[in-house]
Amino acid sequence: MTTSKTIAALLGPTLIVSAASIFINLSVWPALVDQAFHNPALAFITGYFHFVAGLAIVYFHNRWTRSWAVVVTVLGWVALAGGLSRILFPTQLIGIATSATQTTGVMPIAGLVILAVGAFLSFKAYRSV
Repeated sequence: MTTSKTIAALLGPTLIVSAASIFINLSVWPALVDQAFHNPALAFITGYFHFVAGLAIVYFHNRWTRSWAVVVTVLGWVALAGGLSRILFPTQLIGIATSATQTTGVMPIAGLVILAVGAFLSFKAYRSV
């Protein structure tokens, strides 16, 4: 459980900050994503960061149990798959990302999901039990 708490202690606050960024910049978020994803090189490079982070989580924490720790494993696999797709298909993902962010209501919902997962992981990591 120590590895689960360590990774959750890193992921939880990071996800909370990411959600806060979405809510603070909600009006300009489509423009930010539009600029970021019109550059295939940027999508390609960020893919390596996601891939390595996901690979590290999966390597050190590939636990499929009936506990909260499975959330850490799932996030590791999501990061790994997301990074791999950005590395292999950077230009194809541009259209998907641009159309998804311009759909009304997607970003606030994504922000709430990210905030909930981040709060859950932070709670599990930082509680004293």
